[in-house]
Amino acid sequence: MRGVAFWFLVLGVLSGLLGMVWGIQMAATGNHTLSPAHGHLNLIGWVSLVLFAFYYHTVPAAAVSRLAKLHFGVAALGLVIIVPGIAMAISGSGETLAKVGSLITLISMLVFGAVVLRTRES
Repeated sequence: MRGVAFWFLVLGVLSGLLGMVWGIQMAATGNHTLSPAHGHLNLIGWVSLVLFAFYYHTVPAAAVSRLAKLHFGVAALGLVIIVPGIAMAISGSGETLAKVGSLITLISMLVFGAVVLRTRES
C-alpha cells in the first residue's frame, strides 16, 4: 500500500489504537461521560479512514488525483477537530468546535463522493 491509501491507513490505525486506549481508560475509571467523543473517534477515525484507505488501494486511479490528497487533508482535519469538539461540548465548554468539526467531516465525505464518482469507470 502506497501514497494516500497508506496515510489513510496509518491515521486509521492510530485512531483505532487511541480509541481502544480511551475505552480501556473509561472502563477502568467507570466514567463513560465522554463515550460519544470516543465513539466518533472510532467510527470516523478507525472505520471511515480505513475504508477510505482500502478504496484508494483498490482503485489506484482515484488515489493519484489531487482530489484524493485534498480528501486526506480535510478528513484528518475534521477528525482532529470533531473529537475534542465533542468532548468540549459534553463538558460544557461550548459546541463551536464540534460544529466546525462536523462540517469539515461532512465536506470530507462530499469530497470522497466526488472522488468515487470521478473514478467510477476505473
